[in-house]
This record gives sequence, structure tokens and C-alpha cells, in this order.
Amino acid sequence: MQRHSYGSDPSQFGDLHLPAAQRRPGTVILIHGGWWGPKYGADNLDGAAGDLADRGWVVWNIEYRRLELGGGYPATLQDAADAIDYLATLEEVDTERVVAVGHSAGGHLATWAAGRSKLAVGAPGAGPVVEIAGVITLAGVLDLRAAAREKIGNGAAIALMGGDANEHPERYAVADPLSQVPIPASVRCMHARADDRVPFAQSVTYVKEAQRAGQDAQLLEVSGSHFSIADVTSPTWPTLVKTLEELKRT
Repeated sequence: MQRHSYGSDPSQFGDLHLPAAQRRPGTVILIHGGWWGPKYGADNLDGAAGDLADRGWVVWNIEYRRLELGGGYPATLQDAADAIDYLATLEEVDTERVVAVGHSAGGHLATWAAGRSKLAVGAPGAGPVVEIAGVITLAGVLDLRAAAREKIGNGAAIALMGGDANEHPERYAVADPLSQVPIPASVRCMHARADDRVPFAQSVTYVKEAQRAGQDAQLLEVSGSHFSIADVTSPTWPTLVKTLEELKRT
């Protein structure tokens, strides 16, 4: 594993995992969740990074400034964008076919990042250097306005955005994945109906609206819980691996 800093803040880094054997084409980006807050970090997906690297993928597991650690709008979004674009500086990395996998709040950042080409000049993350071709969200927060309205995660979306959608409509227009559809990426939303952290409806709503707009989006209902969906030892992990293989071929 190689650690690279894409900025001067202690949270602005990514861990690059290179396969020991033959590599598959493209790169997988991992973005952890934790309500955009300080409790969980990139190490929460170390197991996923190791597993995918063992299967032949180059994996870029990123950290970003989180709430209470210099994050929030727009810093958290800009960090996700900068970390992804940093891949273009690494000679050993193939950026022709990049798939982002995000868990929970990381699902929000992964899906948002895949739509950066639609952002207006001057918006955080606008003008991507590295394009994301596919996204797999694991219990992702994909309807930011609903997340704020329903105060899921004890109001985490409101904390991230500095207020609700009525207070900052322009911010939500930039940061809400639902407002971006259709985006030029294939999105697969893995979610357990029994999830007690991020409502199953978050994925249902996103896929419905994305498909209505003509975007390639699918809902993959799985068993388990909010946390087991990102656990390499869970029965649902093979679904992620299979979906990743399919996205890499399309």
C-alpha cells in the first residue's frame, strides 16, 4: 500500500493498493461513509481495498476533510474531487475506466463525483480531470434534500450543508446527486431493505428518477444491514464483486 497526499491537510490523502499479480484494467475508487463526520475514516474500507486488490484491481481508498475536521460544504466535496483527480498524476494508474464504490455518505460523494461534468464553472468539483464511468453505492445517501428533511443521521446532511434546502437551495443544487440526473455514468445502488441508518427509499427514489431521465441506473436489493453491505465476509459481498466486474466490461 502506498499513501499519497493530494493536499496539505492531514485528511487529504489516499491509499493506493496495487495488485501483486496481473492487474485488471481500470481503477476502483473507494469512498468511506460515516455521515461525513469524524467517527469513521478511510481505514474503515481497508478490508474492501485489500480484497479487491487481491482480485486484481488497482484500488484508490480516499480520505477527505470531514465535519469537525475542517469539512462540510464545500470542502468535503472539493476534497473528494481533488482526490479523484489526483489519480491522473500517478503513472502506474489506469484512468480510462474508473469505477467509484461508496458506502453510505461515501455513496453520496461517489455519485456526486460522477456528475461533476455537469457542474457550472466555479462550483466545487467542477471541471473533472478524471471521469468516473461507473458507480456502486452501498446504502448510499442519494437524495440529499430528503436526508436533510427527514434528519437522518441526526441531521448529518444539514450539518454537511450548513443548513437545510430552504436555507441554501444553491448548495443543494450543486451537492445533491438527485439534482444531477441524468449523469454520464452507470450507477448501481446496492441497499438492504432492513437498513436502519440510511432508508432503502434513498436508493429507490434515485434509481426511479435516474431511469426516468434516461440514465443507466439499477437497484440491487440485498439482505443484511447498513454495515454488512460493505463487509467482505458478508454473504452480499460477491454481489458487489460481480457488479464491479460487469461495470468494468460495459
